[in-house]
Amino acid sequence: MAHVAFGIAMKRGKKLCSVEKANVLECSELWRDVVAEVAREYPEVALSTLYVDNAAMQLVRNPKQFDVIVTGNIFGDILSDQASMLSGSIGMLPSASLDEHNKGMYEPIHGSAPDIAGKDLANPLATILSLSMMYKYTFNDQTTADRIDNAVKKVIAQGYRTGDIWTEGCNRVSCTQMGDAVVAAM
Repeated sequence: MAHVAFGIAMKRGKKLCSVEKANVLECSELWRDVVAEVAREYPEVALSTLYVDNAAMQLVRNPKQFDVIVTGNIFGDILSDQASMLSGSIGMLPSASLDEHNKGMYEPIHGSAPDIAGKDLANPLATILSLSMMYKYTFNDQTTADRIDNAVKKVIAQGYRTGDIWTEGCNRVSCTQMGDAVVAAM
C-alpha cells in the first residue's frame, strides 16, 4: 500500500501524509516503520505522519495542507466520510483501494447507499469520479480521466445539483438527470 501511495504522490504534489495511531496500536507501529522504510525509495516525496485523531482535526482546520493521505481501511473510512463534508456531501467523493499494481476496487465513499436505492435520488458524481480515478491510476489514461473530471466540473458550474448538494438558485436534478448531464458535457 505504501508504494501505491508514494506512486500517486509522485504524480500529484509530491506530498504524502501517513495516518495511523502508533501511540496506542501496536499494528500502527509496524505501519509507521514500513511507510518510513518505503519513503527512502521516494526522496522527492515529502512524508508527514499524523495520528488519526489529529488528522481528523486537521482535515477540518486546514484541509489544503493535504495532497495524498495513506492509511488503513478503518481510518480511511472515517476520514473520507468526514472529508466529504468539505465538498458538501458524501455523494461527492470517489475512493480507491489499490494493490501494489494499482489494480483495485473503485467506489464512491458512501458505498451502494441501499437506503435510497431505486429512488433516483443518489448523487452519481462520486461514482463517476471513481471511474475517472480508475482511468488515471489503473489504466494510466490521464486523457480520459481529465475528460470525465472536466465534464463533472462543467455540470457543477452550470448549476446542476442533486438533492444532497442543492441550494437556492441551482437546478435540482435526479440521479439520472445528473448522469445524463455529465455524459452530455463530455
